[in-house]
Amino acid sequence: MKTVIRDNIVLHVRDDGPRDGVPVLFANSLGTDLRVWDALCALLPADLRLIRYDKRGHGLSDAPSAPYSMEELVADAASVLDQLAVTQAVVVGLSIGGMIAQGLAHARPDLVRAMVLMDTAARIGPAEMWRDRIRAVQENGIAPLADAVMARWFAPAFHRDKPAELALWRNMLCRTTRDGYAGCCAAIAGADLTDTTRALDLPAIVMAGAEDGATPPDLVQATAALMDAPFHLIGGAGHLPCVEAPEQVAALITAFLKEIA
Repeated sequence: MKTVIRDNIVLHVRDDGPRDGVPVLFANSLGTDLRVWDALCALLPADLRLIRYDKRGHGLSDAPSAPYSMEELVADAASVLDQLAVTQAVVVGLSIGGMIAQGLAHARPDLVRAMVLMDTAARIGPAEMWRDRIRAVQENGIAPLADAVMARWFAPAFHRDKPAELALWRNMLCRTTRDGYAGCCAAIAGADLTDTTRALDLPAIVMAGAEDGATPPDLVQATAALMDAPFHLIGGAGHLPCVEAPEQVAALITAFLKEIA
């Protein structure tokens, strides 16, 4: 078990694969931990260096008091790479993790060689929507929101065919700390990356689950257009295509890595 410490906050890190392999940093979504990448990582080429971490407030990482800012989350990601002595990583970001990837590419271009953005956008939803969710979580916890979140995360077929696995993802969400969830909601509410993302000049691909109820495909595709990046629609998947369609996602990432090699 590896850790990175930034401003007295302990971040849980997993670092797999050869140290001389192409480094790939994964940034996970709101309400999940680094296990969201398990199925995908198992399908990627064995010669890659796969670096995963739990962002603050999630998984085994510390959960400082809310709110958090996007700048803080980006600085955490930069510290993970800096303390592992990694530069020029390919950054794979899911949802808020995709916002972190965009922010990192802008703030620390030395660290980011290319991006894979998944079910994310330069701006996600109006700030008031996130403030309402923060209030709800602070007052009543995450559990009352969990069923609605599961409906956005996963396509109907997943609910029907994999109820036991669905229960595990629901548990992961509900066990996220209130500060961690509300803190990251505040970071999303305060972030509009449109101008900085439009100015990025690096290889990127963007993808979205066709049945994503959290970041609809049109929103994700609009962010791809900002960067003139290829957009891929993942059929039969919701907000977490790396979980529902890992083979398709792995094939897209592998082809992208070969293209930019």
